[in-house]
Amino acid sequence: MRAPRPRPGRRHLAALLATPFLAAAVPPGGPRVTDMLGRRVALARPPRRIVLLDARDIMAMALLHPDPASLVAGWAGVELLDSDLLRRDYDARPGGGPIPVVGGVTAESRSPEAILALAPDLVVATAQAEPDLAGGPLVRQLAAAGIPTVFSSADANRPDAPDAAGGPLDSLARLMALWGALLGREAEATAFSGFVEERLGRVTDRLAHVAPCSTYLEVQSTFEECCWAAGGRIWGALLALAGGRVPGAAGARWFAKLSPEQLIAEAPAAYIATGGAYAPGLRPAIGPGLEPEAARAALRRLAARPGLALLPAIRDGRVHGIWSGLVAIRPLNLLFVEAAARWLHPGLFRDLDPGETLGLLNSRFLARPLPGPLWVSLA
Repeated sequence: MRAPRPRPGRRHLAALLATPFLAAAVPPGGPRVTDMLGRRVALARPPRRIVLLDARDIMAMALLHPDPASLVAGWAGVELLDSDLLRRDYDARPGGGPIPVVGGVTAESRSPEAILALAPDLVVATAQAEPDLAGGPLVRQLAAAGIPTVFSSADANRPDAPDAAGGPLDSLARLMALWGALLGREAEATAFSGFVEERLGRVTDRLAHVAPCSTYLEVQSTFEECCWAAGGRIWGALLALAGGRVPGAAGARWFAKLSPEQLIAEAPAAYIATGGAYAPGLRPAIGPGLEPEAARAALRRLAARPGLALLPAIRDGRVHGIWSGLVAIRPLNLLFVEAAARWLHPGLFRDLDPGETLGLLNSRFLARPLPGPLWVSLA
């Protein structure tokens, strides 16, 4: 059995931060991957102590590995999971004890010392977690310490941010291929990507010659404020797969703040709100293990905000809600697309059951079953 890897002391941490690490002394013998920024990264060995700068990445790991927490030395942005149940399910290291938290959502909440103290052999970042990407100080300091960083997402709400080649489906296939190589689970990654491609194909084939449904997809649904609308390229690209179309006034990549008057002028035929476990007094409590009747009451409260009664979506009762994880956690996007397709084009998709798809994800792929309800409707 390999001896435990020693953790650096305070003086050693300072030396690691100040002195370049001679990685050439150890020829890479681990996976060679291309991350979501297109960077080619070679690891000296298969990673066994991974720090996630965005805790949501544990869900991609959980689709391929039976015990992802056994490989996670630390994580940040745990609140982004937006589910107390998910955190309880995955927040446990072998031998007991929670996964150490190395920071929050923002880059300012983390420090190289906190990460290096965990002696990781890989750090996984996202463009949201590290806005300066590979040129940021944390990534440079980790490289100086001989610790590679890979990016699991390039999504950013910036005009100069690159678009994912091929859209959401291609981006997912690349993401799962990345994790498959990192975890030595290439076959599992290929199987999952094939499953998603087949299920999504059933939706997109039927929608090939169907006009999209004008939809207000709200990325941040709160009871006291309106109207944070999905933009056209990230959440809006997923909505397009389901046969929807975001408001024309929402010109940003990720989301845009509209006035109620702008939204009324757009006259969306359907409304999809988002919710989760975080801040339940301010937004709908929709998510794994939460009470669906409470979620419906929250949808009614959202629909009653000033001016929204004038929307065709509200007037016609086409009001729906989803757990934020279905759009924010890329491997779960399939569930959002299926649920939204049923809502937006009910005549086409009477036989489509996203609950069945969730059951297959639980039985065939996920390390731990993901319980519902993950979506809810007023009707």
